[in-house]
Amino acid sequence: MARQTGIIKLKGTIGDISFYKTTDGHLAREKGGVDANRIANDPAFVRTRENGSEFGRAGKGGKLLRNALRILLQNASDKRLTSRLTKDLLAIVKTDAVNERGLRTLTDGNLDLLLGFEFNLNGKLGTTLFAPFVNAFDRVSGDATLNLDPFSPTLRIAAPSGTTHFKVVMGASELDFENEISTFESDETAILPYSAADTAAIVLTASVTANSLLKVVQVLGIEFYQEVNGQMYALKNGAYNALAVVIVDTP
Repeated sequence: MARQTGIIKLKGTIGDISFYKTTDGHLAREKGGVDANRIANDPAFVRTRENGSEFGRAGKGGKLLRNALRILLQNASDKRLTSRLTKDLLAIVKTDAVNERGLRTLTDGNLDLLLGFEFNLNGKLGTTLFAPFVNAFDRVSGDATLNLDPFSPTLRIAAPSGTTHFKVVMGASELDFENEISTFESDETAILPYSAADTAAIVLTASVTANSLLKVVQVLGIEFYQEVNGQMYALKNGAYNALAVVIVDTP
């Protein structure tokens, strides 16, 4: 592909050249590739069809998870989240040791590999929160819990410049990849002052279906605010908010 320069940027197709805009700028590329009908039917492309099928499952799984966590992702995600998540989920599909190549699924893959996934590379939880926490998921009751002992925010949270307040959020999602269905519940603290004084103990709980037979993901995040004339505003539109997977529980 080529990068468009100059004052006038083109979008669309002229002859065999396609012009389009991405997060990397305005690009151009020549039309090419193999005919779609040949890819769909030619035995020579069986590996391509298998790869495409598994990539499709990873993409649908990523959409399912993003939709489940949408309430939290509105405040903590980066521009490449979709592609990063699909890449990691495709790697998980490939860990399926039950089904044949081309038929492998997220349901039979090792979803534990998603543990630690950061939804916003501009504000990683791993480099933001340094207060020790205890989190757990009880499959019998369906309760996901998070506990933090009192801590000093300025000592234990690496907040971006301009922060006056913050909030801790936690959510749990039950994921049915086969039927593309999910459940989700979240809990959060009040908006707390970003100061040296210790917080109160924090206890958050989110519940999904009791005795579920599905995979469950728990996420933890921090959102930053700036107080202006008594009003709270998401700091820099949430650009540095953190959210990450802290539990993957498989029945």
